[in-house]
Amino acid sequence: MDKGILIVVSAPSGCGKGTILAEILKDEKFFYSVSATTRSPRPGETDGVNYHFLKKEQFEELIASGGMLEYAQYCDNYYGTPREKVREKLGEGKHVILEIEVQGAMQIREKCPDAVFIFIAPPSVEELRKRLSGRGTETADVIEKRVSEAAHEISFADRYDYVIVNDRLEEAIEDFRTVVRAEELKSVNQKNIIDEVLKNA
Repeated sequence: MDKGILIVVSAPSGCGKGTILAEILKDEKFFYSVSATTRSPRPGETDGVNYHFLKKEQFEELIASGGMLEYAQYCDNYYGTPREKVREKLGEGKHVILEIEVQGAMQIREKCPDAVFIFIAPPSVEELRKRLSGRGTETADVIEKRVSEAAHEISFADRYDYVIVNDRLEEAIEDFRTVVRAEELKSVNQKNIIDEVLKNA
Protein backbone atom coordinates (compact mmCIF):
# COMPACT_ATOMS: atom_id res chain seq x y z
CA MET A 1 0.00 0.00 0.00
CA ASP A 2 1.31 3.44 -0.97
CA LYS A 3 -1.16 5.31 1.20
CA GLY A 4 -2.50 4.63 4.69
CA ILE A 5 -6.14 4.18 5.68
CA LEU A 6 -8.06 6.80 7.65
CA ILE A 7 -9.81 4.98 10.52
CA VAL A 8 -12.54 6.79 12.46
CA VAL A 9 -13.35 5.24 15.85
CA SER A 10 -16.27 6.18 18.10
CA ALA A 11 -17.64 4.64 21.29
CA PRO A 12 -19.63 5.67 24.35
CA SER A 13 -17.73 6.27 27.59
CA GLY A 14 -17.05 2.99 29.41
CA CYS A 15 -16.79 0.77 26.31
CA GLY A 16 -13.05 0.21 26.60
CA LYS A 17 -12.15 2.18 23.48
CA GLY A 18 -8.99 3.61 25.07
CA THR A 19 -7.76 0.16 26.14
CA ILE A 20 -8.34 -1.29 22.66
CA LEU A 21 -6.59 1.59 20.91
CA ALA A 22 -3.63 1.48 23.32
CA GLU A 23 -3.01 -2.10 22.20
CA ILE A 24 -3.52 -1.34 18.50
CA LEU A 25 -1.16 1.65 18.63
CA LYS A 26 1.73 -0.56 19.77
CA ASP A 27 2.02 -1.41 16.07
CA GLU A 28 4.05 1.32 14.34
CA LYS A 29 1.94 1.20 11.19
CA PHE A 30 -0.75 3.12 13.10
CA PHE A 31 -0.69 6.83 13.94
CA TYR A 32 -3.00 8.41 16.52
CA SER A 33 -4.29 11.83 15.46
CA VAL A 34 -4.22 14.26 18.39
CA SER A 35 -7.22 16.62 18.42
CA ALA A 36 -6.99 20.37 18.80
CA THR A 37 -8.94 22.43 21.33
CA THR A 38 -9.27 26.00 22.54
CA ARG A 39 -9.85 25.03 26.17
CA SER A 40 -7.06 25.51 28.71
CA PRO A 41 -4.82 22.55 29.59
CA ARG A 42 -5.79 20.67 32.75
CA PRO A 43 -3.16 19.72 35.35
CA GLY A 44 -0.91 17.00 33.92
CA GLU A 45 -1.93 17.57 30.30
CA THR A 46 0.79 18.15 27.68
CA ASP A 47 0.46 20.12 24.46
CA GLY A 48 0.74 17.80 21.47
CA VAL A 49 0.09 14.68 23.57
CA ASN A 50 -3.37 15.13 25.09
CA TYR A 51 -4.44 17.91 22.72
CA HIS A 52 -2.99 20.62 20.54
CA PHE A 53 -3.95 23.64 22.65
CA LEU A 54 -4.76 26.58 20.36
CA LYS A 55 -5.99 30.14 20.83
CA LYS A 56 -9.56 30.72 19.64
CA GLU A 57 -8.27 32.97 16.83
CA GLN A 58 -5.88 30.25 15.62
CA PHE A 59 -8.65 27.66 15.58
CA GLU A 60 -11.04 29.94 13.69
CA GLU A 61 -8.32 30.73 11.12
CA LEU A 62 -7.90 26.98 10.53
CA ILE A 63 -11.68 26.59 10.10
CA ALA A 64 -11.77 29.47 7.60
CA SER A 65 -8.84 28.08 5.58
CA GLY A 66 -10.20 24.52 5.50
CA GLY A 67 -7.50 23.33 7.89
CA MET A 68 -9.93 21.38 10.09
CA LEU A 69 -11.13 17.97 8.95
CA GLU A 70 -13.98 18.21 11.46
CA TYR A 71 -14.80 20.37 14.46
CA ALA A 72 -17.47 21.02 17.06
CA GLN A 73 -18.10 23.55 19.80
CA TYR A 74 -18.85 22.59 23.42
CA CYS A 75 -19.21 25.00 26.34
CA ASP A 76 -17.69 27.89 24.34
CA ASN A 77 -14.62 25.84 23.36
CA TYR A 78 -13.74 24.38 19.97
CA TYR A 79 -12.57 20.79 19.48
CA GLY A 80 -11.46 19.38 16.14
CA THR A 81 -9.07 17.42 13.92
CA PRO A 82 -6.28 19.35 12.15
CA ARG A 83 -6.18 18.23 8.50
CA GLU A 84 -2.47 18.68 7.68
CA LYS A 85 -0.98 16.06 10.03
CA VAL A 86 -3.59 13.51 8.95
CA ARG A 87 -2.75 14.09 5.28
CA GLU A 88 0.98 13.90 5.98
CA LYS A 89 0.82 10.60 7.87
CA LEU A 90 -1.53 8.96 5.35
CA GLY A 91 0.95 9.95 2.64
CA GLU A 92 3.69 8.18 4.59
CA GLY A 93 1.61 4.98 4.47
CA LYS A 94 0.49 5.11 8.11
CA HIS A 95 -3.04 4.14 9.13
CA VAL A 96 -4.34 7.23 10.92
CA ILE A 97 -6.77 6.70 13.80
CA LEU A 98 -9.22 9.45 14.69
CA GLU A 99 -10.87 8.86 18.06
CA ILE A 100 -13.87 11.16 17.89
CA GLU A 101 -17.51 11.38 18.91
CA VAL A 102 -20.43 10.69 16.59
CA GLN A 103 -21.02 14.30 15.50
CA GLY A 104 -17.45 14.70 14.23
CA ALA A 105 -17.50 11.25 12.62
CA MET A 106 -20.55 12.18 10.56
CA GLN A 107 -18.73 15.31 9.31
CA ILE A 108 -15.81 13.15 8.19
CA ARG A 109 -18.20 10.68 6.54
CA GLU A 110 -19.20 13.51 4.17
CA LYS A 111 -15.65 14.76 3.49
CA CYS A 112 -13.76 11.43 3.37
CA PRO A 113 -16.03 8.74 1.92
CA ASP A 114 -13.11 6.30 1.64
CA ALA A 115 -12.39 6.41 5.39
CA VAL A 116 -13.21 3.33 7.51
CA PHE A 117 -15.68 3.87 10.35
CA ILE A 118 -15.60 1.60 13.41
CA PHE A 119 -18.06 1.83 16.31
CA ILE A 120 -17.16 0.10 19.57
CA ALA A 121 -20.24 -0.91 21.53
CA PRO A 122 -20.89 -2.50 24.93
CA PRO A 123 -22.50 -5.97 25.03
CA SER A 124 -25.54 -4.35 26.69
CA VAL A 125 -26.63 -1.11 28.36
CA GLU A 126 -26.78 -2.99 31.66
CA GLU A 127 -23.15 -4.11 31.29
CA LEU A 128 -22.16 -0.53 30.47
CA ARG A 129 -23.92 0.70 33.61
CA LYS A 130 -22.06 -1.95 35.62
CA ARG A 131 -18.68 -0.91 34.18
CA LEU A 132 -19.29 2.77 34.87
CA SER A 133 -20.41 2.00 38.42
CA GLY A 134 -17.35 -0.20 38.93
CA ARG A 135 -15.05 2.75 38.37
CA GLY A 136 -16.31 4.25 41.62
CA THR A 137 -15.51 7.76 40.39
CA GLU A 138 -18.97 9.09 39.54
CA THR A 139 -22.30 9.59 41.28
CA ALA A 140 -25.38 7.57 40.36
CA ASP A 141 -26.87 10.64 38.61
CA VAL A 142 -23.76 11.12 36.45
CA ILE A 143 -23.71 7.41 35.57
CA GLU A 144 -27.35 7.52 34.44
CA LYS A 145 -26.58 10.60 32.34
CA ARG A 146 -23.67 8.75 30.71
CA VAL A 147 -25.85 5.70 30.06
CA SER A 148 -28.48 7.91 28.43
CA GLU A 149 -25.82 9.59 26.27
CA ALA A 150 -24.45 6.15 25.36
CA ALA A 151 -27.86 4.97 24.17
CA HIS A 152 -28.09 8.06 21.93
CA GLU A 153 -24.61 7.41 20.48
CA ILE A 154 -25.35 3.71 19.92
CA SER A 155 -28.37 4.73 17.82
CA PHE A 156 -25.83 6.01 15.23
CA ALA A 157 -23.88 2.73 15.10
CA ASP A 158 -25.59 1.58 11.89
CA ARG A 159 -24.00 4.54 10.07
CA TYR A 160 -20.57 3.03 10.67
CA ASP A 161 -18.93 0.37 8.48
CA TYR A 162 -18.15 -1.98 11.36
CA VAL A 163 -19.46 -2.51 14.89
CA ILE A 164 -17.16 -4.23 17.38
CA VAL A 165 -18.84 -5.39 20.58
CA ASN A 166 -16.36 -5.22 23.45
CA ASP A 167 -17.53 -8.17 25.52
CA ARG A 168 -14.12 -9.83 25.83
CA LEU A 169 -11.24 -7.40 25.41
CA GLU A 170 -8.85 -9.78 23.60
CA GLU A 171 -11.53 -10.65 21.05
CA ALA A 172 -12.41 -6.98 20.49
CA ILE A 173 -8.73 -6.17 19.83
CA GLU A 174 -8.48 -9.08 17.38
CA ASP A 175 -11.69 -7.96 15.66
CA PHE A 176 -10.19 -4.48 15.22
CA ARG A 177 -7.04 -5.94 13.64
CA THR A 178 -9.18 -8.16 11.37
CA VAL A 179 -11.16 -5.15 10.13
CA VAL A 180 -7.97 -3.26 9.28
CA ARG A 181 -6.44 -6.28 7.52
CA ALA A 182 -9.59 -6.74 5.43
CA GLU A 183 -9.44 -3.08 4.43
CA GLU A 184 -5.76 -3.40 3.49
CA LEU A 185 -6.66 -6.29 1.17
CA LYS A 186 -9.41 -4.43 -0.68
CA SER A 187 -8.62 -4.18 -4.38
CA VAL A 188 -8.64 -0.38 -4.24
CA ASN A 189 -5.82 -0.53 -1.67
CA GLN A 190 -3.86 -3.15 -3.62
CA LYS A 191 -3.74 -1.22 -6.89
CA ASN A 192 0.04 -0.78 -6.83
CA ILE A 193 0.53 -4.55 -6.46
CA ILE A 194 -1.99 -5.30 -9.24
CA ASP A 195 -0.25 -2.81 -11.55
CA GLU A 196 3.15 -4.37 -10.75
CA VAL A 197 1.88 -7.86 -11.62
CA LEU A 198 0.31 -6.68 -14.90
CA LYS A 199 3.43 -4.74 -15.88
CA ASN A 200 5.30 -8.02 -16.29
CA ALA A 201 2.41 -9.94 -17.87
